[in-house]
Amino acid sequence: MAVQEAGQCDTCAHGAREGHRRAVAEFLAKREEFAAGEGLPAGVAHSPGASRQWVSDELTQSARTVAGFDQAASASRLRRVRLHTLAVVWGCFTVLVVGQTATAIGTGWTPARTAGLLAAFVVAGILTGAAYAHRKRGGILAVLTGEDNRLSTSRTVAAAWLLVVCGTVLHLAVLMAGASSTARRDRIAEGLSLAAGGGLLCVLAVVCAIAVAVRRTVAVRVAATRLQKVRADHPRAADVLCDDSGRASFTDGQYVLVNAAAVVLALSALVRAPERLPQVPWGLVLLVALSGATYLAGKYAEGGRPVVMAVVRAREAGDLDGPIRTGDDIEIRGTGFVPPGADRPDLLAKLVVRFGAVHVHVPLIPVAGGFANPADTLLTVPVPVDVEPGPVDVQVVTAAGVTSNRCLIEISD
Repeated sequence: MAVQEAGQCDTCAHGAREGHRRAVAEFLAKREEFAAGEGLPAGVAHSPGASRQWVSDELTQSARTVAGFDQAASASRLRRVRLHTLAVVWGCFTVLVVGQTATAIGTGWTPARTAGLLAAFVVAGILTGAAYAHRKRGGILAVLTGEDNRLSTSRTVAAAWLLVVCGTVLHLAVLMAGASSTARRDRIAEGLSLAAGGGLLCVLAVVCAIAVAVRRTVAVRVAATRLQKVRADHPRAADVLCDDSGRASFTDGQYVLVNAAAVVLALSALVRAPERLPQVPWGLVLLVALSGATYLAGKYAEGGRPVVMAVVRAREAGDLDGPIRTGDDIEIRGTGFVPPGADRPDLLAKLVVRFGAVHVHVPLIPVAGGFANPADTLLTVPVPVDVEPGPVDVQVVTAAGVTSNRCLIEISD
């Protein structure tokens, strides 16, 4: 019913969002019903294996419906993001105007205030144009979004410093153009020298180099299957401080905090000396470089391939111990089976276990509030009847498309 109602309003943003909410509510209700042992048809209720497979198929289909609605609603979500970011940009410009006007009371209006407002207006206009050019990808956030559809911490930090440098240069250009004497123009030109802005330029070079290095490191590690990356449904502001799973990240957090403090210091230096590039102390440059090195090392160390450590026969209470036979449930123990960010039901349903040439999708086993199977360190799957008795290689293929090591097991008659 939710699919049909939303289909009548495919181009309506409200209809897409409402359809997504209804699909999520139906999925959660169905999962909780199955977790309580209810809703099973009589034809499969007598067989634990058949009922588990039926429940898994129903949840998988429902999860794919939710994912489809989420994709339909992503366009309207990106439009809202574009409008919100533009509101923030022009809101900051308005705050600057009010602040300049308020602080001018008693001290008088100066050419530096005019130059600052003109530079801020030009920067805000450029950002507005960029947002319009990328209006289908979230506006100005498009340049900050990585290939995995998450906000990139390194790009965000580099963009912040780039805005500071460009805004300062525009500010000094306006001051130089409006200078009434040659001596003042020479003083402003001296403020643009390497001696005045060497620290600022070094910080900009460091953060830009880190942004490029991080992108290269991630791309190489993904291509070499040493890092599992799953595309996010949409970018979030918390991405700059969190890892792919949404947990707070120390390396990302310290990199953002150190650079945020340095940006505030640079802006305060510009306020104190508006006729020269902000002087960034070399000690602060070293601190930014050390923070960036920590962040880059964290990116190189994170992630890893799925690893199968052992495969054992699953045993329920009352069962006899014995070898693994076709039709038995087995437990695959290891790590890295659910990559960060792949805990959505539609991605959990993509987990596959290979028994030689036979592929088996890992069944979804619901419990109250989530799923008992699959888990990051444990998978439970039945041995298919198509597997011939004898030695068989077992491998796990994750939702990121990365294959684990092989684990040899013996299938008995």
